[in-house]
Formats: sequence, structure tokens, C-alpha cells
Amino acid sequence: MAETFATVDEYISSRPESVQSIIQDVRRTLRNAIPGAGEKISYQMPTITLDGSSLLYFAAWKHHIGLYPIPTADEALEQELAPYRSGRDTVRFPLGQPMPHDLIERLAALLVQRRKEGTAQPS
Repeated sequence: MAETFATVDEYISSRPESVQSIIQDVRRTLRNAIPGAGEKISYQMPTITLDGSSLLYFAAWKHHIGLYPIPTADEALEQELAPYRSGRDTVRFPLGQPMPHDLIERLAALLVQRRKEGTAQPS
């Protein structure tokens, strides 16, 4: 049976101890980069919300931290994302490497911008 979580803190505490600080740092980066961000559990993953609607999901897996959905960006940002792209709207940051917090901040800003423009669908 799949694990279920009521809060983001509960989700994080269920991860291996070695990953908890990494996912907490990613959470903090996202919350700092998105003014007025909230959070919830959706699809059993931590979810950043904006104005009450889901904006970005993040999760800790065995070998990576995943962020979803990540839309297509401009050419320069896509070149930076290329090593992390996994599928059309997913990025995976390997746990064995430093987390690119500056890149995560820019992705969060892109999602906020797309939401304001009406080009990102709230869920």
C-alpha cells in the first residue's frame, strides 16, 4: 500500500535522513522564490500553491529530486535545463550533486510569470 501524507513536513520526515535536509532546502528555495506561496500535499507529493491553486510539485526519489510541471523555457534556460530534463515537463536533480538552487529559483519565477500571464493552468 502506498504511503499517504497529511502535510509536507510529514512527507519530508518519511524520507531517508540523508535526503531530508536536501528536500527542506529545495522547499525553502521555492517558498522564498514565490511570493505568497502556500503548500499542500497533492498526489502524495509536496505541492507549492499560489492563490490556492497548485503551481509546482516536488518530490524526493531514490536518486533525485523531481520538480513538475516545468514548461518549455527560452533557449538559454533550456540549455541549462538540458542535463536535468526528463520527459516533456519534468526535471530531475541528482542527489549526488549540489542542488542548483539558483536554477530552481528561476524555474519558480517562470511558473509564477506564466500563471500571471494566464499561460499556466491552475489545478
